[in-house]
Amino acid sequence: MIWFSSDAERALKELDVDRTHGLSAEQANSRLEQYGENKLKGKPKKNVLVLFFAQLKDMLIYVLLGAAVITLLIGEYTDSIIILLVVILNAVIGVFQEYKAEKAIEALQKMTTPKALVRRDGEVIEIDSKMIVPGDIVVLDAGRYIPADLRLIESVNLQIEESALTGESVPSEKNAARVFEDPKTPLGDLANMAFMSTLVTYGRAEGVVVGTGMNTEIGKIAKGLEEHQTDMTPLQKRLAELGKVLGYIAIAICALIFIVALIQKRDLFEMFLTAISLAVAAIPEGLPAIVAIVLALGVTRMSRINAIVKRLPAVETLGSVNIICSDKTGTLTQNKMTVLHLYTQRNFLDVPSEGTATATEGTQKKLIQTLVLCTDATLVDGESTGDPTEIALLELGEKYHSSKKTLEDGHERVAEKPFDSDRKLMSTLNKEGSHYRLHTKGAFDSILKIATHALVEGKKIPLTDEIKADYLGAAKEMSDQALRVLGAAYKDTDEIIDPDDMEKDLIVLGLVGMIDPPRLEVKDAIHEAKRAGIRPVMITGDHQHTAAAIAMELGMATSLEQTISGSEIDALPDEELSAKIDQYRVFSRVSPEHKVKIVKAFQSHGNIVSMTGDGVNDAPSLKNADIGVAMGITGTDVSKGASDMILTDDNFTTIVSAIEEGRNIYNNIKKAVVFLLSCNLGEIVAILASVLFYWPVPLLPTQILWINLITDTFPAIALGVDPGDKDVMKRPPRNPKESFFAGGAATRAIIGGLLIGILTLTAFYFGLSEHGYQLGSKLIPQDVLTYAETMAFVVLAVSQLFYALSMRSATHTIFRVGLFSNKYLIGAILLGIILQFIVISVPFLASAFHVQMLSLRDWMIVIGFGLVPLVVNEIIKGGFRMRSREE
Repeated sequence: MIWFSSDAERALKELDVDRTHGLSAEQANSRLEQYGENKLKGKPKKNVLVLFFAQLKDMLIYVLLGAAVITLLIGEYTDSIIILLVVILNAVIGVFQEYKAEKAIEALQKMTTPKALVRRDGEVIEIDSKMIVPGDIVVLDAGRYIPADLRLIESVNLQIEESALTGESVPSEKNAARVFEDPKTPLGDLANMAFMSTLVTYGRAEGVVVGTGMNTEIGKIAKGLEEHQTDMTPLQKRLAELGKVLGYIAIAICALIFIVALIQKRDLFEMFLTAISLAVAAIPEGLPAIVAIVLALGVTRMSRINAIVKRLPAVETLGSVNIICSDKTGTLTQNKMTVLHLYTQRNFLDVPSEGTATATEGTQKKLIQTLVLCTDATLVDGESTGDPTEIALLELGEKYHSSKKTLEDGHERVAEKPFDSDRKLMSTLNKEGSHYRLHTKGAFDSILKIATHALVEGKKIPLTDEIKADYLGAAKEMSDQALRVLGAAYKDTDEIIDPDDMEKDLIVLGLVGMIDPPRLEVKDAIHEAKRAGIRPVMITGDHQHTAAAIAMELGMATSLEQTISGSEIDALPDEELSAKIDQYRVFSRVSPEHKVKIVKAFQSHGNIVSMTGDGVNDAPSLKNADIGVAMGITGTDVSKGASDMILTDDNFTTIVSAIEEGRNIYNNIKKAVVFLLSCNLGEIVAILASVLFYWPVPLLPTQILWINLITDTFPAIALGVDPGDKDVMKRPPRNPKESFFAGGAATRAIIGGLLIGILTLTAFYFGLSEHGYQLGSKLIPQDVLTYAETMAFVVLAVSQLFYALSMRSATHTIFRVGLFSNKYLIGAILLGIILQFIVISVPFLASAFHVQMLSLRDWMIVIGFGLVPLVVNEIIKGGFRMRSREE
């Protein structure tokens, strides 16, 4: 059926759905089974086998496999089996890492699935857009993405931005009443249709779903295309580059080892295997995978504190944020509006907190009537939907016996001009007997701009400067009490007015003052942010005095001089605003365009800016900010789509908590990387020194590969999910241009690597000296060499495992951090030691790895050696702390 060629009623009949009732739950479930979920097909998932073989696509792995074949051919069956097992285990762990990261990212994508309003069983409910089926009645308003292809059945001033389909950036005007006979009518001209993935920018509408998933216009385009391409984060890219550089260095060292061995006339095949094994162990090819896992798990953890991070790179940026630009309503305040005062010309009326009252004066009655009729919210039997400000106005109406339901009988809405954040106004045209009355509400200064008269004691009089001053004085008085001020005006007309001509020549009725109390926990969060070197800034559409009063109560500002209004911003050239931006903590009466200016002004000083937003027009400022934060409760689909992070509780405190979590995630990644580099360097030091000084090599190729297996996976991941530093918010934000190895990280890696390498050689020397041999001795018996190699083998493993404990903090000792506070790390260390014990204790494994069982005395010695890097690093930390205290 060609939906745009038939009228709305025929479309509803064809889809077997009642417009006022919608589909029943049974019908919806049945159609979901018939048509499938409403989503585009993504790229096919890689199966486990493909992921497994992808792990083997590495030149060094190919060389190792070749070495395994050669050892098999020359009869060294045990070595070839061990090499193959290590390669397979390494690939299995790699598959596990990729799978874990992919699952965590999928879980996050599910959390950010767009929602849609549908009418089912006679009720308007919000569901995941993927659950929509053909025949669903979808309710649209400004800021929502169209969840499926719709035949519009009702539209009011509807405009939809369809550039995703048509390439036309100007929003298309829609009209549900239109019918197009020509079946070849271009997509961009179909005014009675709305298409999946396009965006409502203005007005409201209802439509019936005629196509879902791949059966939509956007689905036709998507066929054969991948839904998304997974990109590495900047940090992953940097570490991948680092891995390449370290790889070249490792290969160069291995080539040097091989050349020296050639000159020294050592067993070339044995040295070839040693060099390749060392290269495999030394090159941190798992860095990007570990970073992906740590980021994904960290982001999943953040979702539990009501912060859904949509893009992994945002986690890296979070740790550098030093300016939080926050909206006031709902984020800093409770978003529970209550009207406290009404004001008509020279007449204040206190609204009772409980019970009902009667408005005795005619102007007050008209003011309440306008405020109630000019809303899109609903309030029935105490249950409300819609904007909290409008709900507060409906509650006001209930208190004065003027419920919306009562007023709408005989005052039906016939036209409207929806709220717009630039105009800061909303208008509706309602029947008033035989004629019509226009009701307008909004920011009081915007009301004054379009009004020419005022209603005073029931009489329409010209709006003089004196009357304006009186109203403005009342508004200021309310604002100084931290009340939000809203004005109302009206005019009567004999005919239906075009929306473009509505807001002209109005009559001022008065204003109301409502309170939205600050969130109790926000004051502490602001104090914590300041202590962390982060500057909280309020950006709001509210009156300057209201905003300043709330900001001073919360500790964001200290005086009215720290506030600036939107009109004052307009009066400043961009260069001057940038020069003065650091003086301000409160930006009031701002429009979305002002938000972009403010973000750019802060960024011009090198600041990393987080910006909150919830409206359609907030998208530019969210995109311009370093971290765009959308509101999960009040936010539109547009703001959520443009953001990097969504707050599911719309709370400022959550932003601060997310920044703390972001800092800890970055620090954890740093710990894991420094640990891996220390371990790799230790192995290189031990092998390179023994070759250069013509000593026996303390480790066999199979032993190197085994140690790489038990230390480069679970301990590194356990460090990546460390609970974090409790003092992380007592330090200033990280400079985004700062080197990954700043703050002594490179020094720690080098010191750790040298200690691990030297102690491995020391253990090897100890093993030889126990039987009367030295490192330079010739013709060392095989049993003595096996004992010394076992000592070195165990010390290398346990020193790396114990050293992971010291990596948990660069400044605090393990006792200050809490020895058992990271149970995953303790588990990884115990697992590594147990595996090492099994290898040297089980006879066939000991034979395969050319090691032997150690006595209790030997175990005490290797544990003692293994603890040295940990102890030395802890002593260095203590020295630095003592020095910092003295300074």
